[in-house]
Amino acid sequence: MAQHFDLEEQEQLDQLKHFWNKWGTPITGALIVVFGSFAAWNGYQYWQARQATQAAALADAVTQAVEGKQLDRIGQALTDLKSSYSGTQQAAQSGLLAAKAYADAGQWDQAKDALSWVADKGSDNGLQALARLRLAAVLLEQKQPDAALQQLSAAFPAEFTAVAADRRGDVYALQDKKTEAVAEYEKAYKAFDSQIDYRRLVEFKLNALGVQVQAKASPTEAKL
Repeated sequence: MAQHFDLEEQEQLDQLKHFWNKWGTPITGALIVVFGSFAAWNGYQYWQARQATQAAALADAVTQAVEGKQLDRIGQALTDLKSSYSGTQQAAQSGLLAAKAYADAGQWDQAKDALSWVADKGSDNGLQALARLRLAAVLLEQKQPDAALQQLSAAFPAEFTAVAADRRGDVYALQDKKTEAVAEYEKAYKAFDSQIDYRRLVEFKLNALGVQVQAKASPTEAKL
């Protein structure tokens, strides 16, 4: 009986050796790939978390500099943030914050530079759109209407199209192009929901150009 078990055990060992000789290398390779991918994913997760933490620290430095109205510190912290963490949302948000501080201080060129960077390099479409709208306002302040229109000619996410149309209307109004201004204001008026105060501002602008608008349901309300 013991000899029978020995023979059976030897047969199983021989089968296992045969199996391993045939499939051992592919299995080992597959395990290396699986565990290597797992390690790489963990490493990427760690790198992302570290990037976010360091970016947040620099973004906080920008915020503190803005609150303290320390424009030199704003520029340095923002430069560090853009050079090392340009792909983070913290960088884009800090760019918008810095631009507002520069604009409030009348430093239009610095505000323009910060907004241009967010508009071109920002990682979020919404933040890019907001940067373009604000950049157009800065360019208008610098008496550069054509450059402002160039920024406003970019594609905007749906939630920004009405504001972009209103801003284009402002540019045309300043250029004394009444027909174009009215057309853009009307686009904005129709796109805004009737409950939004901004729509009343657009209506006021149309009235100032001699256009009386009829209250109509907005596209959002028409679907209800």
